[in-house]
Amino acid sequence: MTTDVRVLRPEQWDHWYGKLVVAFGGVPKAPEGQELWRELTEFDRSIGVWDGDTCVGTAGAFGFGLTVPGGAPVRAAGVTMVSVAATHRRRGILTSMMRRQLDDVRSWGEPLAVLTASEPAIYGRFGYGPATCQAAMEIDTARVRIAVPEGADEVRLRFAEPADKAVLEACEAVYARVVADRPGMLVRQPGWERLAVLDPESGREGSSPLQCVLAERGGEVVGYVRFFNTPVWEADGPAGRIALRDLEALDPDAYAVLWRFLFDIDLTSTVTAYNRPVDDAVQYLVSDVRRCDVRLKDSLFVRLVEVGAALAARTYQAPVDVVLEVEDTFCPWNAGRWRLSGDGTGAACERTEDVADLALSVRELGAAYLGGVTLASLARAGRVRELRPGALGRASVAFGSAVAPWLPHGF
Repeated sequence: MTTDVRVLRPEQWDHWYGKLVVAFGGVPKAPEGQELWRELTEFDRSIGVWDGDTCVGTAGAFGFGLTVPGGAPVRAAGVTMVSVAATHRRRGILTSMMRRQLDDVRSWGEPLAVLTASEPAIYGRFGYGPATCQAAMEIDTARVRIAVPEGADEVRLRFAEPADKAVLEACEAVYARVVADRPGMLVRQPGWERLAVLDPESGREGSSPLQCVLAERGGEVVGYVRFFNTPVWEADGPAGRIALRDLEALDPDAYAVLWRFLFDIDLTSTVTAYNRPVDDAVQYLVSDVRRCDVRLKDSLFVRLVEVGAALAARTYQAPVDVVLEVEDTFCPWNAGRWRLSGDGTGAACERTEDVADLALSVRELGAAYLGGVTLASLARAGRVRELRPGALGRASVAFGSAVAPWLPHGF
């Protein structure tokens, strides 16, 4: 078989995207969703594998800033739209795309690559480690009450049209202010705010159009919630369901008031949230967390493309001075020993010939990078080896984060 990897051209997008859709089951996307993804596609960062005139492999990379511990946005390639045609399995196509893509990311000067995996088993061999989890909740609002802080009633709520330009700008301004507060969040390029209000009628499945409520204090928007309402009528009365799309707020008062609003919507008895931080404060506002049915799943996978630059780009919650013996067979420029020294104000990471304190692969570094997975837990799984007594505990604490990392939306 003769195939070649090429940068995607705009006139090839329909064919390329069509092959992606087939690989993910073949169900056509709503036209408005397909058009938005076309507009967001960064053609010079997207590739296809071609067998003659037919695309048999797809991959892309969006340019984001990824918040890391310490609050800095670090340039990261958001790997996306990866597929291989079912007719061309086991021929090295995925490996060739990953090879080309990581070489490209390195040439772009981006120290990180990140992705969400349709199947978690796929990407470990390319150095990606599962770095964040997301919480799903199904809250029985007929039996669970929510408390709000004193003074929270100064926050006023109003309905707003989700896709209205001024409303979108106000919501995006709130999002932009909270991004630095949590590792794993994405600094978005213009246009991405439209993804949050994408609402094709064909995808509602009996629910209302997307609704939006703004939280205001003193005339300033301090939070927002976007959601769907699905009316349900049972023999003994109404049992409607609220599906949360996103909720962001600048302070605890606005946050709690927005959640209370969702709990109090008439004719409903369930609020479902599919993607929330694992440390979401709503768990500490409710009267009975057991009836919130909290479930966790993997979310963002992180790959250190340049180990030294990536580890130096974040801060550490305790002083650290450790030599890491890094294994990286897929990107061998990372392999070897690195001395990491840093604290809460900054860090440096340089090549060294000193004796190693810890040994691990780049996959484990990716998993621990945002502070949501501890080096100690990876060591208990046999994925990190302590070579100098005491080094593991100190490094594990240093790599941690006071706030759980979280990816608020896919890409």
